[in-house]
Amino acid sequence: MSEETKNTEEQVIAPEVQETATEAVAETVVETVTPQEFLENFNWHKYEQGIEAVDEEKLKAFETALVGTVGFVNERDVIEGTVIRITDRDAIIDINSKSEGVISLNEFRYNQGLAVGDVVEVLVDKREDSSGQLVLSHRKARVIKAWERVNNAHETGEVVNGFVKCRTRGGMIVDVFGIEAFLPGSQIDVKPIRDYDQYVEKTMEFKVVKINHEFKNVVVSHKALIEADIELQKKEIIGQLEKGQVLEGVVKNITSYGVFVDLGGVDGLVHITDLSWSRINHPNEVVELDQKLNVVILDFDDNKSRIQLGLKQLTAHPWEALNSDLKIGDKVMGEVVVLADYGAFVEVEQGVEGLIHVSEMSWSTHLRSAQDFVKVGDKVEAQILTLDREDRKMSLGIKQLHPDPWTDITTKFPVGSTHTGTVRNYTNFGVFVELEEGIDGLVYISDLSWTKKIKHPSDFVTVGDQLEVQVLELDVENRKLNLGHKQTKDNPWDVHEETYAIGSTHEGIVKEKNDKGAVVTFTDKVEGFAPTRFLEKEDGTALEKGDKVNFIVLEFSKEYRRVVVSHTSLFKEQEKRNVKAAVKKAAEAEKTTLGDIGGLADLKAIMEAKSKKKK
Repeated sequence: MSEETKNTEEQVIAPEVQETATEAVAETVVETVTPQEFLENFNWHKYEQGIEAVDEEKLKAFETALVGTVGFVNERDVIEGTVIRITDRDAIIDINSKSEGVISLNEFRYNQGLAVGDVVEVLVDKREDSSGQLVLSHRKARVIKAWERVNNAHETGEVVNGFVKCRTRGGMIVDVFGIEAFLPGSQIDVKPIRDYDQYVEKTMEFKVVKINHEFKNVVVSHKALIEADIELQKKEIIGQLEKGQVLEGVVKNITSYGVFVDLGGVDGLVHITDLSWSRINHPNEVVELDQKLNVVILDFDDNKSRIQLGLKQLTAHPWEALNSDLKIGDKVMGEVVVLADYGAFVEVEQGVEGLIHVSEMSWSTHLRSAQDFVKVGDKVEAQILTLDREDRKMSLGIKQLHPDPWTDITTKFPVGSTHTGTVRNYTNFGVFVELEEGIDGLVYISDLSWTKKIKHPSDFVTVGDQLEVQVLELDVENRKLNLGHKQTKDNPWDVHEETYAIGSTHEGIVKEKNDKGAVVTFTDKVEGFAPTRFLEKEDGTALEKGDKVNFIVLEFSKEYRRVVVSHTSLFKEQEKRNVKAAVKKAAEAEKTTLGDIGGLADLKAIMEAKSKKKK
């Protein structure tokens, strides 16, 4: 090519290059961004990680391609690794991956013999942390594998080994595959365990009986293994059981209501009433734990799962050995074993009891409880009242040992005699007074006071009070004694008869008022009654409670202890005339009465004279 041509081309190219450079500069100027745009478009990932961000889809595709290749592991996988080196603080684990993992020795505290070359289970926490390090965990792997093993053992019924760590409330804590499981006290053995400490720090076999996945609780049982071993033996024993059969057993448990006896894998109950012919308060009075004894089968259910046993049935009934010479009327000594309101049971010989009814404890007729006479444990002497050897029943009496107080009652308490007694009880109609043990009398409410109107005996006396009484009536045959208290005092109504004569005027106070009238109290505590129509005052108003005015006597009855008075009659003429008529009528009645009395006396004299002539 000629130089001219070259020069021509260079001349042509030069402007083009120049234009291109100019355009590039122009573009550079155009691409200049603001600080805000710079921050928005800044590559933070490259700044923090030091590398460009990798597209997620490309990364997933890469990982997919790695699956199945050597050294690839998934996170959360539990795999086996080999200890390749142990430092003061860590163990270096090789899992055949691109890097080794580091696990703190704290996770191997249970395994003090960890050494290089040991194969251990590890969990892949992270394939890479921020520094590219593989993160492993032995503790988490153990927990995961342990739960897998526990679940599998629960499903298959596999027997597992466990280390008893310590006691806890209600049972024991057992280490099973690194998981703390609960062993209830009732699941340690077929018989009750009294010393839990003997199992601590021992390795035993267990069955996983329950898993609560929500609360991560595991329950194991050692008893289930024992029961499985003796199940065949149990079936063989149950198949041979018959009523009346005598077997040897061991006392397994003692309760307040009976004793459980182990018959060789089968349990039976001896009720407290079947332990002894005598009454006992608790089974431990007769038997003790682990004691060997012979028992008889009394009964069982259809499945023979509940077996009723007896101990006392192996000995003769005490009634059969009771002295044949004992008869009604004999005196016996015994101990009070049971108390009831109606009486006391007394054991006269071991297993032989008699009842002393409360009515046979005292000659007294008023109601009392057996506790008032005896208490449990007392030694008492009694007389046999009834004796039935066939039905094995005996009734006794204490009062028969003392003379009947009613035998000479006419001598001690003749009619008209006065005595002091104790108030034992009262009813609506009267008071029961005990003159001495076994002799009670009744004081009717009307015989308590001459003057007081008593609504209930409790308003006058209380139980335990000493009360002076007079014998009014005596019925020896029916054992009834009628007493009176007011008869021990002079009848004030004999005096009141003169004081409160009809037509006499007295000052009184209105004590209380009702629809029918008012009760008026006078100075000598005598009470009178004023009907409503006689309560009108002179000004036309009615008397009220607390008013103190004069009253005139309209009626007086000593027999019924009644005084009828009036205030209105003091100032109304018609009422005055009525009062005068009443006074006159009363005087005539008194004369008639005196005349009748005189006529009766004459008649009596005539009859007596005729009687003498006949003789």
